[in-house]
Amino acid sequence: MVVLFGSYARGDWVEDSYVENGVTYEYASDFDLLVIVRSNRIVNSTDTWRRAEARARRVPIRTWTNLIVESIETVNNALVRGQYFFTDIKKEGVLLYDTGEFKLARRKQLNPKERRGMARAHFKEWFASAQVFVRQYENAMGMPEYKSAAFQLHQAVERFYDAILLVFTNYRPKSHDLEKLSHMVAGFDPALLAVFPQATDEQKRCFDLLKRAYVEARYNPGYKIAREQLEYLAERVQRLQDLTKRICQARIESYLSA
Repeated sequence: MVVLFGSYARGDWVEDSYVENGVTYEYASDFDLLVIVRSNRIVNSTDTWRRAEARARRVPIRTWTNLIVESIETVNNALVRGQYFFTDIKKEGVLLYDTGEFKLARRKQLNPKERRGMARAHFKEWFASAQVFVRQYENAMGMPEYKSAAFQLHQAVERFYDAILLVFTNYRPKSHDLEKLSHMVAGFDPALLAVFPQATDEQKRCFDLLKRAYVEARYNPGYKIAREQLEYLAERVQRLQDLTKRICQARIESYLSA
């Protein structure tokens, strides 16, 4: 199956802009697609899905495409447990393609109190984990070990993004791609658009170094990053940490009034 979910399925997609420090950041809702396949073996064909995602993004439109790929077993188990990322998709999603070979399980509905409990637990775990990597970045800078520092910052950013995704959706993708994760969280608060600005070549270069750090800072002898670039990125990560705490706590409290 292929299911369109998110803002385009609900009909509340937006094209908006956000201004910070005199810089305008444009935002358009993404196309979010859940691809349900027969087995986890197919899910794990990451090169296949990377190529599919890249091909979708070459279409001459401005809309970014996010693919989430899961097996029918994973999706149905999640529906039975009331995992609200998938229960919301079943409720609100638009079925674009269906072989008819499988059926989706009956969804268990969680009440707002149950959702709040899950969101609080996720925030506590993942926000604390991100803070550990921030401290490890500071230790690496003191040594100094700049490649290690870059990797620690990457992991901090990934975990702040994961905290946001889990609080809002109770789901995190199997991805270390910071660009993809940044698009997935951007719809929750426009201020997230300005965390890693792309207005100048140096800003783009710094974010590219951060994205590549997950693999290259550990395994590529040619990976280089300057102290000034790390210090700039650390400032942006502090901004992300503050935003993550604010928007996640607001979301958690919103479940009480749901």
